[in-house]
Amino acid sequence: MITGDSLQRFMFEHAPIRGEIVHLDATWQAVLERRKYPPRVREILGELMAAAALLTSTLKFDGRLIMQVQGKGPVSLLVVECTSNRTMRAIAQWQGEIPDVPLATLVGDGRLAVTIDPLKGKERYQAIVALEGLTVAEAFENYFARSEQLATRLWLAADPRQAAGMLLQRLPEGGHSDDDAWTRAVHLGSTLTRDELLALPVREILHRLYHEEDIRLFSRVPVSFRCSCSRERVEAVLRMLGHDEIHSILDEQGSVSVDCEFCGNRYEFDRIDAEQLFATPHNAPANPTRH
Repeated sequence: MITGDSLQRFMFEHAPIRGEIVHLDATWQAVLERRKYPPRVREILGELMAAAALLTSTLKFDGRLIMQVQGKGPVSLLVVECTSNRTMRAIAQWQGEIPDVPLATLVGDGRLAVTIDPLKGKERYQAIVALEGLTVAEAFENYFARSEQLATRLWLAADPRQAAGMLLQRLPEGGHSDDDAWTRAVHLGSTLTRDELLALPVREILHRLYHEEDIRLFSRVPVSFRCSCSRERVEAVLRMLGHDEIHSILDEQGSVSVDCEFCGNRYEFDRIDAEQLFATPHNAPANPTRH
């Protein structure tokens, strides 16, 4: 059984191939504790979290990466956010009974959006592609083929206790001459079972798959659940609603309550809070809480 949440990178020493394996335990449990998901929704959301952690590790940026799957089917929205510090949060929205059918059928006319939101001073990037594939892994393999032009394979799994994933990515040749290395690596990776991916430690997975290859394994990087919501961010949203709208809510309900869908935190604002909210100059420098 895997204990501890971590991501670990590895490289093929004599082939232009890199890989990563992620295991989410407490991080995944923190998401499940906040909302009860139908089994199929839970499985997809767990796989999406593993994919987000793997994709974030391939990027060099300071900020957050947001993956969003949206459509018109029974599962209308899945969102996973992963920061460059390897903190994560996730949520899904659905309605009615959820059958055990492929991802594209559940989402219905779906779109996959990948957004890189760097720290201030850098440009925000977003790629949106049609959601194609029977599984989360296939959807992201198609995304990489279309948006990144990088040959990429993923293996993902999730159950009520853990979520896990493995990524292989073919790099520019860089002087390597083993043309069959990528085909061989993918073929061996495809022998990895769902149960093995969830249960086996990284070293054991790599030995099982690639014991005849020269593999360099890097240090483990911790992953954890953390929500980026804050009172300051909620205040900014309320200011956007405007003075009249907020006071209309106060007249009707006596207070303004905002619940974070990701973590369940509730932010309450009474009339005094509202007056202070709009007494603050709109061009005053923000002081967001960073997580």
